[in-house]
Amino acid sequence: MNMLPDTCSVLVLLLMLRRSNGDSVTQTEGLVLVTEGSHVVLNCTYQTTYSNPSVFWYVQYLNEAPRLLLRSSTDNKRTEHEGFHAALHKSSRSFRLQKPSAQLSDSALYYCAVSDTVGETAGGGRLCALAKRLFS
Repeated sequence: MNMLPDTCSVLVLLLMLRRSNGDSVTQTEGLVLVTEGSHVVLNCTYQTTYSNPSVFWYVQYLNEAPRLLLRSSTDNKRTEHEGFHAALHKSSRSFRLQKPSAQLSDSALYYCAVSDTVGETAGGGRLCALAKRLFS
């Protein structure tokens, strides 16, 4: 019987797709070890010239295309999906992705993005994003 907890590692990759107006998104950097069942927080802060931005979390599982996980343009409103939650805080320009109990099945790339409209996508070349990869 293995008494050691299952762990996930978080590898951070930097993807920079910037606009000339200086908008940017920053996520936590470095390697993070996550024990299965523990609370996970992925930080996202942004700088933008948009007056009412939308902020997004995308997830990309192995061998799959990225898909929208959460989005918000409403200040201090909690958004939830698939056990994850986040609340947009416009005063601190943050949108922290959280999950109370991480599972190995959560292993994926996680992208934070900001946009002036809900219809734009992460592939539009308008974003600066960090990707986090959790793997066993």
